[in-house]
Amino acid sequence: MDIDTPIKCLGSVEIKALQHEILSLEENAWHEQEYRQQEYDVHRYTESIVMIFTDGSGWPNIEVSKQPGWDRLADVAVPVMHHIVDEFYPAGGTIIRAMAAKLLAGGIIKPHVDTHPSFRHGHRIHVPITTNHRVRFMIDGRPYQMEVGQAYEINNQKRHSVMNKGDEDRVTFIFDYVPPEYIDRTH
Repeated sequence: MDIDTPIKCLGSVEIKALQHEILSLEENAWHEQEYRQQEYDVHRYTESIVMIFTDGSGWPNIEVSKQPGWDRLADVAVPVMHHIVDEFYPAGGTIIRAMAAKLLAGGIIKPHVDTHPSFRHGHRIHVPITTNHRVRFMIDGRPYQMEVGQAYEINNQKRHSVMNKGDEDRVTFIFDYVPPEYIDRTH
């Protein structure tokens, strides 16, 4: 969503349980659902644990489905998402995507704009789980560093990219919240 600023810090969020659960998962959990890596070249250096997903087909009458990551993370992720939504966004909307995303050490997400209508109408929230000083999140040509323990909304309608030049993977919990006026619930 175009939020009239490249990035907005929403403030502190309690992530200890979510962080512990994500970082405790076995390596194979990161490979259960590889749709994003296979369908979108910009995500080839990433791995994901997907909880909820839609490809956006039929927008705004979309199908949102639980994915393998739901059983792994829902108990600790849902309270974090609901806290953020309740604090900053209008009630009655829908979370249409939610996942832990890992950018591998040395990996990049090439510059891109999220073009599907669901991205134009949804708030893209990032909650850093791990990071390092060599991670750069670029939005509209400017670098940003996100801090663990904070939540951010990014303007995914601006050109954005991420590079991890560090020796450690960067892990972020990401979810998309679409306000009620943009979701068709009549079908």
